[in-house]
Amino acid sequence: MDFEARRRLYLDRIETGLDAALAGWRSGAEAPETRVEDAAAYALLGGGKRLRAMLALAAGEVCGLEAARAERLAIAVETLHAYSLVHDDLPAMDDAETRRGQPSVHRQFDQATAILAGDQLLTYALGHLADEPTALRALSGAAAQMVRGQMLDLLSENEAVSLDLPALERLQAQKTGAIIRFACEAPALVVGSEAAAQALGDYGRHLGLAFQITDDLLDAVSDAETLGKPVGADALAGKATFVTLLGVEAARARAAQEISAARAALSGLDGHINDNGAALAFLSSLAEFVLSRHH
Repeated sequence: MDFEARRRLYLDRIETGLDAALAGWRSGAEAPETRVEDAAAYALLGGGKRLRAMLALAAGEVCGLEAARAERLAIAVETLHAYSLVHDDLPAMDDAETRRGQPSVHRQFDQATAILAGDQLLTYALGHLADEPTALRALSGAAAQMVRGQMLDLLSENEAVSLDLPALERLQAQKTGAIIRFACEAPALVVGSEAAAQALGDYGRHLGLAFQITDDLLDAVSDAETLGKPVGADALAGKATFVTLLGVEAARARAAQEISAARAALSGLDGHINDNGAALAFLSSLAEFVLSRHH
């Protein structure tokens, strides 16, 4: 099975799992309170790359984790990611009018509903791992790092906190990288393989940084129609990004360097995996996919 076919297979599993999970979570709601559930569904089921969920599924296969348990991790991390996007788009944060080519949640509904929908998605994400305490602790820790990273990002934008390259790398390792790293290493943590968790965590750390650098590049050189969200907001706000600190070409080179490091980290899985090689090959190809994406 080639990369694209496997990616589609993972996407089908993820969308089916998200639909089923959301149906169960909202089953006790009654009108008119279902407005918050409608907003949560709008955020969670509105498309996206499903990168974090795919990472959890592939890493689960690499580690020999049962499919149902890997899917539980995938659903939880994707739901938590959706919560973060809802809150990131709020006027008090990035004030984004669109997300994934459609109105952001606070524009489609209202600000209060968006806040509550984000709260609900976070609650659902953590609750979904109630039977996986090791993963639950790891996701909670990654989410805390994400919040700290967002705080630093806001301080750099609104409180004139200056960021040099090491500080920006720390910011993004928390804001973007922590959840991506969780998706990669959580299956290994669940099966109790420290060596696999180290290798997959290193892979996720480099992949997360490459993802953010690529995001900065897209914001600088892409257009809103292609990207599905506003572009140029970082430059307008005067925010430090990998493009503003390194320049476009150096940022591209750094992203490629991080992808190479991510793929090299996978060699640390030798002797510590139960996979036939297909999922591992997918992770290697997914790194290149992140580097070459256009939205």
